[in-house]
Amino acid sequence: MPADDPCQAAGALLERAERVAVLTGAGISTESGIPDFRSPGGLWDRYDPSQLTFDRFCASEDTRRTYWEIATQSYPVMRDAEPNAAHRAVAAIERAGKLLKLVTQNVDGLHHRAGSTAPATIEIHGSAMRATCIDCGAEHDRASVHQRVLDGQAVPSCDHCGGRLKPATVSFGQAMPERETAEAFAAAADCDLMIVIGSSLVVYPAAGVPEAAVRAGAPLVIVNREPTPLDAHAEVLVHGAAGESMSRIVQIAGIDAGTAADPAGPGDPPLSGAGSR
Repeated sequence: MPADDPCQAAGALLERAERVAVLTGAGISTESGIPDFRSPGGLWDRYDPSQLTFDRFCASEDTRRTYWEIATQSYPVMRDAEPNAAHRAVAAIERAGKLLKLVTQNVDGLHHRAGSTAPATIEIHGSAMRATCIDCGAEHDRASVHQRVLDGQAVPSCDHCGGRLKPATVSFGQAMPERETAEAFAAAADCDLMIVIGSSLVVYPAAGVPEAAVRAGAPLVIVNREPTPLDAHAEVLVHGAAGESMSRIVQIAGIDAGTAADPAGPGDPPLSGAGSR
């Protein structure tokens, strides 16, 4: 639906909605200074992702060494980044009692630091703020594992079983988390408004979440700088910066974005950097 002021149209939809599902991708976190790994000059220009699949990680210590080399470069960028206005706007939608679920493709923890709660947030591609043993499942504090790598342990191992330790992100070729994926699609089927922020909508299954919402009859709002494959199905298209656009949208909807405190600290749980979008 063409609109003279798409933010006005999106804000009106948000004002009327009661069960909002939000999907966020790399474009929301690039405004916090986190590079999109898929863009020219990103990590996947310097490393071949086909050589860093989950199967290779499991089988090869050399692959694990390269993987941790990349993770050690990207972790401080994510750890030190600050949430921006778009992250705060999503948290404000939750505080207003309108959020059904936030589904994020990002692994940087910025939504949590903006005030989005763990129960309302689905990190569909995992979290770079934690590390997990793929042998025994034990979780590890990422900050301490990062320090171990800096101290010379190029391939860190599990404190509990000595097994293979990995950032708690979904790697190429790794199965998506079943519970989180099911919850994301259930929210899409039940929402009365779907808002996509900063996602190119080309990475599945996350890109299927707004498709499911449209099939269920929910209006779709897409906030993204570039066109997406779902633009033709959107009720409102906002081609602009995520922070500025979402600030206007929540303001028009009568929601106070405010400034949420950082509830967890930059390197702690509860947690697309913007590695997937």
